[in-house]
Amino acid sequence: MAPTTPIRFSDFLNPRQLVLIAGPCVIESEQHVHFLARAIRDSIPAATPYVFKASYDKANRTSGSAYRGPGLGEGLRILGGLRREGFSILTDIHEPAHAEAAAEVADILQIPAFLCRQTDLLIAAGRTGRIVNIKKGQFVAPHDIARAAEKVAGTGNTQVVLTERGSSFGYNNLVVDMRGLKIMRDAGWPVVFDATHSVQLPGGAGAASSGQPQFIEPLARAAVAVGVNGIFVEVHEAPERALSDGPNALRLDLLTAFWRGLSAIHALP
Repeated sequence: MAPTTPIRFSDFLNPRQLVLIAGPCVIESEQHVHFLARAIRDSIPAATPYVFKASYDKANRTSGSAYRGPGLGEGLRILGGLRREGFSILTDIHEPAHAEAAAEVADILQIPAFLCRQTDLLIAAGRTGRIVNIKKGQFVAPHDIARAAEKVAGTGNTQVVLTERGSSFGYNNLVVDMRGLKIMRDAGWPVVFDATHSVQLPGGAGAASSGQPQFIEPLARAAVAVGVNGIFVEVHEAPERALSDGPNALRLDLLTAFWRGLSAIHALP
């Protein structure tokens, strides 16, 4: 059976548990997201706070000809079907005008890394009353991203999560400074580590991004050891066929062992 308890902001504050945010980069089809949502759920312990993530529109693809998703209307219809099944939903928004519509079906609105300083977008997301997950831009220092959280909190909505997804390191490369995770948490907001975008090589394949999936688990283990509140991981049953971000996705059949290892680290005193 699908989960019946929707994600709550307090789940990110509970030191006894890790929140898992997982799903494909983009909605590939209605059938596919239903398959993946259930498969991810069945790969982890039932008590795990689990949020299914998928984008209805990837507005920041490397190439203008790359697949972006089904769009706002159809994408939200598909995600709404998952929510009626009992799954908690995260999706990202790129325009302030999309916030209210997305909030009707999503438990968490995500601000993409490239847009993390866009004041109007942050305020629109905050005003919905939903949890807002802000991806730290690749160009933003850990001690500066709290300013974005404060913009959301200025609407009266203090349900803000900060997500680390790596920082630009030269061309077509990212690096994760584990000190940043503590700096972000010390600012007073729960922190999630994005283990898959952190191993992305932006634009590394010319007209698309590449990645180094062999480093997903080592970086995630280090982040859990530092002390994060959740893990974000894009998952696909066949990353080589994924329509977006396949090169840095975690293969579905690796998820059970991956989560077991992270949970064991998290349980250490």
